[in-house]
Amino acid sequence: MTTQQDSPVQRARDVYEDHLRTCRQCTADGAPCAAAKHLLRLYNNARRAQVR
Repeated sequence: MTTQQDSPVQRARDVYEDHLRTCRQCTADGAPCAAAKHLLRLYNNARRAQVR
């Protein structure tokens, strides 16, 4: 079994949060860009899959 740090949910969350910190559009507008919305969707799907 994988550790919490290696879980797909944690990886998806890390990628999403990293994007929000480094994306020029997300930081300038204060609103998530299309890529951020997609990454958030992937994170939410991974969380739902983990619950099942």
